[in-house]
Amino acid sequence: MNFQAEKMQTRRSLHTIIITLSLLVIGQTWASEKKWVMLTDCQYVDYKDNDGDSFRVHCGDKEFRARLYFVDAPETNLVYAERTREQSLHFGITLDETMKAGVKAKDRVKELLQKPFALHTLWATAAGRGRETRYYVLIEVDGKSLAEILVSEGLARVKGVGHVLPSGEKSRSYVDRLTALEEEAKQKRVGAWSTAAEEKKSN
Repeated sequence: MNFQAEKMQTRRSLHTIIITLSLLVIGQTWASEKKWVMLTDCQYVDYKDNDGDSFRVHCGDKEFRARLYFVDAPETNLVYAERTREQSLHFGITLDETMKAGVKAKDRVKELLQKPFALHTLWATAAGRGRETRYYVLIEVDGKSLAEILVSEGLARVKGVGHVLPSGEKSRSYVDRLTALEEEAKQKRVGAWSTAAEEKKSN
């Protein structure tokens, strides 16, 4: 390759890098400009595919499937067997116990959301294997975070996508708080942790 050709290739490479960086900056700016939307007077909608972290809600003129930020509740069946096995390993329980905990999480959410509630969303879509679009949300119940309630009762683990909270709290800080609640639930042996095998203490 002669000098002129090398020069042209270098220019093309620099041009590609500049375009890529520009797109990243634009994408990050767009993401940072997305604003939380608060929906009030929301209602839980009974639906066959509801579970502890993903369920249908009705807010004003909108009805959609909500997916909680930051947490993962046990599955209620073996439709996604790989995920259910992963959860059973996390909690140290059997597949059957995992699914029973999943049913408890589903029932607990339904119980907690019997009264109208508020939720925050960025309308960010949650990946999933179902055909219906799900939107990530944060939900408050009597001033308490639904995610925190589920984790503290041993009915969900800390996992998944997070985001800077509407209050401005960083996601890392909030995850640390949730992780502390999960460890406390584990020590108290509540929810899914109630049937977990005791950890052997090292000498």
